[in-house]
Amino acid sequence: MSKKIIFMGTPLFAVPILKSLYQNGYEITVVYTQPPQKSHRGQKINKSPIQGISETLNLEFRSPEILKNNYDEYNFIKNLNADLAVVVAYGQIIPKDFLELTKKGFINIHGSLLPRLRGAAPIQRAIMNLDEETGISIMKIVEELDSGPLANTYKLKLDRNNNAQEISEKLSLLAAEKILDNLDDILEGKAKFIEQDHSKATYAKKINKKEGQIDWRIGASKIIGKINGLFPSPGAFFNFNGERYKILKAEIGSGVGKIGEVISDNLEVACGKNQTIKILEIQRQGKNPQKISEFMLGSRIKKGSMI
Repeated sequence: MSKKIIFMGTPLFAVPILKSLYQNGYEITVVYTQPPQKSHRGQKINKSPIQGISETLNLEFRSPEILKNNYDEYNFIKNLNADLAVVVAYGQIIPKDFLELTKKGFINIHGSLLPRLRGAAPIQRAIMNLDEETGISIMKIVEELDSGPLANTYKLKLDRNNNAQEISEKLSLLAAEKILDNLDDILEGKAKFIEQDHSKATYAKKINKKEGQIDWRIGASKIIGKINGLFPSPGAFFNFNGERYKILKAEIGSGVGKIGEVISDNLEVACGKNQTIKILEIQRQGKNPQKISEFMLGSRIKKGSMI
């Protein structure tokens, strides 16, 4: 008799993992995802990526606004008599009383090497911190956030040229592969869960849009870490003449100049530690992204400008 699995997830990061479980024959009894969001323009309804793939695979899905004190959902899950819940970036805290509703508990796939970078934005923070590596952790969910015992962790070397979107895709594919190595052992009670070293815990707090503003006084590596870590959203930016410019891609330059000065006709900017960054792709507020050669043709930001 096949094991009943509940899947809980919302963003694109979770999609390959759900597909992997489905394609490898695991019985996904129900999928939980966040409700559709209204976009700011035109009030278009945007389904979560997990809702989209659930519809494609003809899986039952549910999208309650909240689980806490939601007795309908509590009773629904209880009556499923499921074996396990797999949670991947669901976007809600699972209430303590829900954690007892499956035979083998709730398993979380987290985008960091726990206990490092618990919390909402581990991939972005790893890049912004200029970490050498990151990875995924497969753990049992307990009441305290991201602090449950670990079944396994898997490392991924961080390339300084990769942005958060690219690293997220790599980690998602890694998780989609590695969950298959763990799931049967968990379902059969053979998995060994090791307690985290809580003294080494660090936290990856939620990204605030204001963090995207570039401080040219810091070094080039940290600025590029911010640009890559905050791509595609909310993005790293600077203001010039009352307009916002989002930097999409940049590299370390070799020029010299005053901090915040544009020192070339190709938008190379001087920053702290006597370094520069060369902006390669940029997006002016309300406009489409542009390569720097195209952008500079009509730009008011010229060599000698202070930004």
